[in-house]
Amino acid sequence: MGLLSILKKLKEKEKEVRLLMLGLDNAGKTTILKKFNGEDINEIAPTLGFNIKTLDHRGFKLNIWDVGGQKSLRSYWRNYFESTDGLIWVVDSADKRRLEDCKNELHSLLGEERLLGATLLVFANKQDLPGALKMEEIAQVLELDKIKMHHWQIVNCSAVTGENLLKGIDWLLDDISKRIFTLD
Repeated sequence: MGLLSILKKLKEKEKEVRLLMLGLDNAGKTTILKKFNGEDINEIAPTLGFNIKTLDHRGFKLNIWDVGGQKSLRSYWRNYFESTDGLIWVVDSADKRRLEDCKNELHSLLGEERLLGATLLVFANKQDLPGALKMEEIAQVLELDKIKMHHWQIVNCSAVTGENLLKGIDWLLDDISKRIFTLD
């Protein structure tokens, strides 16, 4: 039995998934995490390091790493890449002037060897705000169609109302399951 199949079997038993949530500062990463976990979202301060939550969802144990997105912290992102099954990239759909920066950071991440194969979920967040760009416009600006080494999906959402958070996480888990967990 090869090492990979042993690892698959070990992971299979606990169905544990490591998700890394990244994006520029103020995109809504922590709000998404708290809303998904049913926590109060009224007072959220910028994340200066990281938050980690372990949640049970659909028989999976999700370890979600929410890492601060300020420019000064982005060089530390690589410390969190190890064993990442899924990358959740959160975009502030109303922050048009930083979308180019957002695209550059995302494509730079996707070139990282340790993230190869990780499933990518892009949350087009803040759809509840006036002037927010539509999901299709964001996909175009971020050049998602150029991503060939990762399964990806973009989902429009609102961290505040909770709209489509479940839809996005469920798609991510379905994709990761097909890749990692062998079905009995």
